[in-house]
Amino acid sequence: MRWNIDAGHSAVEFGVRHLGISTVKGRFQKFEGAVETDAAGVPTGIAVTIDTASIDTNVADRDAHLRSPDFFSAAEYPTIAYRSTAVRSLGGEAYEIAGELTMRGVSRPVTFRAAAGAAVLDPWGNRRIAGEATGKLNRKEWGLTWNQVLEAGGLMVGEDVKFTLDIEVVAERAAAAA
Repeated sequence: MRWNIDAGHSAVEFGVRHLGISTVKGRFQKFEGAVETDAAGVPTGIAVTIDTASIDTNVADRDAHLRSPDFFSAAEYPTIAYRSTAVRSLGGEAYEIAGELTMRGVSRPVTFRAAAGAAVLDPWGNRRIAGEATGKLNRKEWGLTWNQVLEAGGLMVGEDVKFTLDIEVVAERAAAAA
């Protein structure tokens, strides 16, 4: 069964260390995707596409820099894509999702931990499931290498990026018979 992401009830967020002393958080405002499940409702596949130009850290100048060739190069690489290659149950509502993340034209394996609840029926008759996936990656592995070394030797922008995807999906309805 296919479940489409309800972007109005979902979030794709990240955090990265700034000056080695704090974490700057941001989110992508535009994304889409779907989750495939088997007949028992167990996830079997996930695909998400993110609009890189939709990055939002609440600082317009920083967002413009992140869209530039120093980071995402949003004009040349307008999307970030994730496609699962394997979903493994860890028991209960927990899963490990292995897949391929493509960013700035570079595809590399990334594994997330995820948890998903049971399906519910909303007031309009739609079946919905919500879940959260978390992970960490080193941005340099995708060519996001811009940085400045600080006077004390630390880095202005941390290399590790933590991701959290809070996703609500809606079951696709079968096409009505003609």
